[in-house]
Amino acid sequence: MDLERIEAPGDATDDEKYAVTEGGIVVTAFPLATEAGVSMLKKGGNAVDAACAAAFALSVCEPQSSGLGGQSMALIHLHGRTFAVDGSSRLPSLAHISRIVNSDRIHGYRAATVPSTLAFLGYLHLRYGRLEWSTLIEPAIRIARDGYRISPLQHRLQQRELSALMAASSRSGARYFLKNASYPYDTGDRFVQPDLAALLEIIAERGPREFYLGRIARIIGEDMEANGGLIRTEDLALIPWPIERRPIAIPYRGLSVATMPPPAGGRSLALVLLMLDHMAPEMLAPVTPQNQHCLAEIFRKALLQRRQYPYHPNFYAQAMDDTMVNAGFAAELVKSIRVSIDPALSCDASPRDGGETTHLSVIDDEGNAVAISQSIEAIYGSAVAAQGLGFLYNNYVRTMETKDPGNPYYLRPNAVPYSTVSPSILFRNEKPWIVVGSPGSDRIFSAVAQFLLHVIDGGLSLGEAVDRPRLHCSMGGKISIEAARFDPSVIDHLIKLGYDVERLDSYSFFPGAIYAAMKCQTNPTYQGVAEVRREGSVAGP
Repeated sequence: MDLERIEAPGDATDDEKYAVTEGGIVVTAFPLATEAGVSMLKKGGNAVDAACAAAFALSVCEPQSSGLGGQSMALIHLHGRTFAVDGSSRLPSLAHISRIVNSDRIHGYRAATVPSTLAFLGYLHLRYGRLEWSTLIEPAIRIARDGYRISPLQHRLQQRELSALMAASSRSGARYFLKNASYPYDTGDRFVQPDLAALLEIIAERGPREFYLGRIARIIGEDMEANGGLIRTEDLALIPWPIERRPIAIPYRGLSVATMPPPAGGRSLALVLLMLDHMAPEMLAPVTPQNQHCLAEIFRKALLQRRQYPYHPNFYAQAMDDTMVNAGFAAELVKSIRVSIDPALSCDASPRDGGETTHLSVIDDEGNAVAISQSIEAIYGSAVAAQGLGFLYNNYVRTMETKDPGNPYYLRPNAVPYSTVSPSILFRNEKPWIVVGSPGSDRIFSAVAQFLLHVIDGGLSLGEAVDRPRLHCSMGGKISIEAARFDPSVIDHLIKLGYDVERLDSYSFFPGAIYAAMKCQTNPTYQGVAEVRREGSVAGP
């Protein structure tokens, strides 16, 4: 690995997608959220303060992907300790499978689990933050009150999800997130959220308890009951504090990679990296038809293991299943890769997963690092909003298993949704080096793996690695690929092998989005990169 080339400072870009900083760095999926995080570092806050402020801001200015109605996960390195924080939501007490038909699980009030993002952020601040609680929320309040400009991506997503937002009889999602409650905002329109600003002001003054035990909880319970939803005030009162868990830790090319354990999706990323670690770097870079076939098969094998062996530590704490993080098992899987598409793997035509999320990465000048992924599940979540409060409910009920009661993610009261997020930290010489994560549901692990492959095996800078073309392969053998950016021989080879090839546009929205921060070890700077396929920015104090 050519560390000096990887870390060589480049020129900051005008679009703020790449930057070299001093004294810390913040990378998020929206520029105003990045500014919120940086402002906390300037006030003397640590990485946790910056990450919480950025997460609150993203809940305002990226409502299609996250918000107070969702859930959050974090991987944190603080004062020499690395730990995961599981901020899972819970299904409400009335969520019995007999009460929920398939259409209920996609959109609407019955698709929502009990929101946990505010409990998650409150816990991080209480245990590890340095600044005042109200200080963290102030930027989010200002953005909600004064508004922000609708981006081209948000305009397109509102067009895409227009029918879902208009479908509910309450039209609550449409009233909050469509222009005149009827059609998408135009790019550049100022979007103001007075109800959400008022809610955030209450939370800033009274803390998370008001959301879960006070008047806000009663409003949510009444709103749900009036619209046929299943969440009640008592469900909010019973939402637990987040759970601190031991991260998954694996080696890769002499580095140590820490990522999120179940119920998050770090096992898939870990298994992919362990399989890649058993292949020579020169086999993986540069891109060839043969190694892209190998990459597709590695993705398929990881997805199969995840589906066949679902695991949740709350259910099986006495028997941790470590198969997917076992280097010997990964080596056997690599040996099983055929020169053609593996017919032993499922070839079911699985539906295209539309789940989304957002991610942020922070490193401060004390060596602390935070990676947070938060989500309302699908784009615009359940497409219905809390009346008078201004945030969208999630639709995590759609992720639950409905056929096998033995599955730990079976749809039942108080169950926890499965999550695909994989916030990760790479360590070199026992110090945080790269903090990274991605939105994109099933494409998260493949996006992060390809990014790391380009940096570590290919010796590319962060900006070069994010810019490289990507593919994703479903378990059923459908390859979604930025076709025009690959050599035609790669596409021809994959088709000849029997893959179902979906040709994506160049720089497509579909194959994930990288938000990465780096503390250089060959020079005193920090570097960061925000996905070129979507929104986002990088900045330092």
